[in-house]
Amino acid sequence: MADLSPDAESRTTPPAAPPAAPRSGWRARWLTVAALGAPGLCFIVLGYEGRRVAQLLTLLLPLLLWLRMPLRTPVGIMVRRWLVTLGILVFVLDGAARTYLLSSYQAAPDSTLVLSAMANTNLRESLEYAAQSWRGLALFGLVLAAVAAWIWQVSGRLEAVPAPGPGRKRSLMDCAVLVLIGILLLLSAAAYANKPWRRLHPVLFWPHWVESTEKLRKGWANLDAVRNQALERAQAAAPVVLREGPSTVVLVLTDSINRDNFSLYGYGRKTTPGLQQHQRQLGAQMQVLRNAWSVDAATLPAIGNLFSFGMPEADDAQHLLALARVAGYKVWWISNHDDVAIEQQHARHADVLQMINREPGRSSMSLDGEMLDEFHTALQAPDQRKFIVVHMQGAHPHYSLRFPKGHNPFDAADDAVDAAMARQGRPVWVRELRQNYDAAVLYHDSVVSELLRLSREADRPQAYTGWMYLSDHGQEVGHVGNHVGHSPGTAAGYRIPAIVWQSHAAAPMPTDWAQRPFRADWAAWTLADLLGVQWHGQQVQHNVLHADYRWQAPQLPQLGTQLPSFTD
Repeated sequence: MADLSPDAESRTTPPAAPPAAPRSGWRARWLTVAALGAPGLCFIVLGYEGRRVAQLLTLLLPLLLWLRMPLRTPVGIMVRRWLVTLGILVFVLDGAARTYLLSSYQAAPDSTLVLSAMANTNLRESLEYAAQSWRGLALFGLVLAAVAAWIWQVSGRLEAVPAPGPGRKRSLMDCAVLVLIGILLLLSAAAYANKPWRRLHPVLFWPHWVESTEKLRKGWANLDAVRNQALERAQAAAPVVLREGPSTVVLVLTDSINRDNFSLYGYGRKTTPGLQQHQRQLGAQMQVLRNAWSVDAATLPAIGNLFSFGMPEADDAQHLLALARVAGYKVWWISNHDDVAIEQQHARHADVLQMINREPGRSSMSLDGEMLDEFHTALQAPDQRKFIVVHMQGAHPHYSLRFPKGHNPFDAADDAVDAAMARQGRPVWVRELRQNYDAAVLYHDSVVSELLRLSREADRPQAYTGWMYLSDHGQEVGHVGNHVGHSPGTAAGYRIPAIVWQSHAAAPMPTDWAQRPFRADWAAWTLADLLGVQWHGQQVQHNVLHADYRWQAPQLPQLGTQLPSFTD
């Protein structure tokens, strides 16, 4: 008789294999991830430009990749649903706010324009603005509510996506997906480890933005007092203009320009054709200071030193712009920088302030040529005595953003400069950055040359026009080693161009002054000479145009003994 017991059945019938997970499971999960990422991507693209879009997407990746992980407990699924919804909404809100500011004011949220407006706004003004713009704000709220509902609804579909069975073997596609996830996670980890990328994350950016606004609000009172004190010190010094008749003085102050990359100074690439043409036309009227140096490798200290006559910490320090105003000059400040510190410490000494750029930081795409119209307007103003400061971006990193797209004649250049860098062992990436830097210098030359041309054409009969150009500091672009950027440890970080032009000199010029070593922190003494301003306490030994000029080498511990005499 056959054995009909259950044990006998289990001995004769092999166990059934676990059912394979539906092949559509992983596809459904990836489709859900894509559907959730779409709103974030859309608002990031609307609110950012260029490489920052990729940076923000990289920061968003962890949230989206978390959705790829199968969860089985209801609590875990609900927690993830809430966190993912809120996390994506943070990116959506960030992009929406930036889109609004760009479309309405062509400004980034951390621009001086926006920070200043928020710091200068009280609750009543905010409510009045909301009442005036309620239709747009209501539409904005409805769109965000619809996006939030979409994210919440789609994230709930993850609960219905089945996880792979416990006995199912991984296919080649599964392995490829895991490798892709691993690569994306590594990329995201690198983004979070990079401070300039990490600080763009909305969770970090907006609290810092609120803090910056509050600091600006609190600091304004102090800076107003500092400017008023500088004006009082200038009035106490009783400056006077010795020159008779109309006078226009122009200071063109640029950023991150190394004279070693000027063909005007003997560089192998033709980077300064405009200035060289002016030099041929003007002869001895335009003097190129061959041995010019900054004593700072960064913008803020360099500008602070320049306008305070090299003595920013002195109790009786004078500010050049305050002296010029007290002496009778009307002062313009035209800038392509968006920097709160520079604006508050220096630019607001001016009678007329024009800030062209409304996007701070290295990723600003505002070109220096945008300032030419404002400069022309200042030149045409009827005031008898004018002092015009033009603050340029120059070749401030990123170099590729400092010239119009498609205007790089040195791209993939196979010339003597590139060959020399190859012999020096410079890698390809350094040579490519040098090409971009030289293209930025070439565009920069076109703007500076136009500024000089406009100044020359605006020169009136019986009037005096003085013009000075210099950079705040230099830039290392493969000159010494493979470093690119600001460089306090190499001479390239301090090597700058400096040019002086006068329609006519008030006194005979020393025959050797173009070869004299020149310090940018003493530039205010030379500018005071161009302005024709004299006051008690003037130090002519620091004025490179004066016969009694006496050179003193600055002390720069960062350079060690590389440049002990600070001369070529």
